[in-house]
Amino acid sequence: AGETVDQAELREVAAKLPKIGRILLALQRRHLEDLQRQEALAAGLGDVRGPSPATRPMPYEAVRDVFFTHRNYFHTLDIAAETLADEARAHGGALADWLATRLRERHGVHVTLTSAATQGSLRHFDAQAHVLQLSGQLAPAQRAFQLATQLALLEHTADIDTIVCAAALDHDASLLLRLGLANYLAGALLLPYRLFLQSAEALRYDIDLLAQRFGVGFETVCHRLSTLQRPQMPGVPFFFIRVDRAGNISKRQSATHFHFSKTGGTCPLWNVYEAFAKPGEIQRQLARMPDGRTYLWIARTVTHSEG
Repeated sequence: AGETVDQAELREVAAKLPKIGRILLALQRRHLEDLQRQEALAAGLGDVRGPSPATRPMPYEAVRDVFFTHRNYFHTLDIAAETLADEARAHGGALADWLATRLRERHGVHVTLTSAATQGSLRHFDAQAHVLQLSGQLAPAQRAFQLATQLALLEHTADIDTIVCAAALDHDASLLLRLGLANYLAGALLLPYRLFLQSAEALRYDIDLLAQRFGVGFETVCHRLSTLQRPQMPGVPFFFIRVDRAGNISKRQSATHFHFSKTGGTCPLWNVYEAFAKPGEIQRQLARMPDGRTYLWIARTVTHSEG
């Protein structure tokens, strides 16, 4: 009550007493849950015999916290992806073809493409038949991403399991985290760390030029930029967010201190809303936050093809 702690002291605790820091965060989280439970009971929506279901984090919220804790960077997975990317480049040819060959030769998995009329999802793996079905409508980079995701689930189970076990989440959140980590490795394979960071710096972080160089979409480049936090080799710390016109946030990844609140509306002056009025154009904005930090936001619309 009335006490304030400056940034230097907070960093000292985080650096020298990490376990104490985690305990303090856990206490704060429990305190917020108690406040939410109290509000629910006061509104007549809760149950005095136990905690309100609304106080438990949703699986995607728990997974997002794990990514945020790691600053959106997982070293073992990133290194593994870079090793695979080096092997693929040494082999030559299209990345998707190399991934399909590796799945067949090392894991006995055969890849088939489904037509638009029969597709039910982008990727479906039949573990008993050892058949991986991919949508025939996927672009080459998208196909490589789906193949790499499946390869990660089959070939890097131990690395993924180590992170999942350390997170100590419930069953549903653990399944979601496992898929998120496989997707992370797949994205790092398409855009290997050293090569991508060198290209980003050479092109002065021009997102369109990076997309052209690596043959991927604008959103894919933005997502990878938010993960460049390798020790001794960091990139610019980006915050990535995907939002629709109504303000619904479908994805957020952060390599910065910035962390959106769980509840509450977003500011109508935010340039993401102006971007919808000017499709395809990059909107820029300097925004100062209540804590005094200033952020440079860039926003642009992206569209996805049918299916």
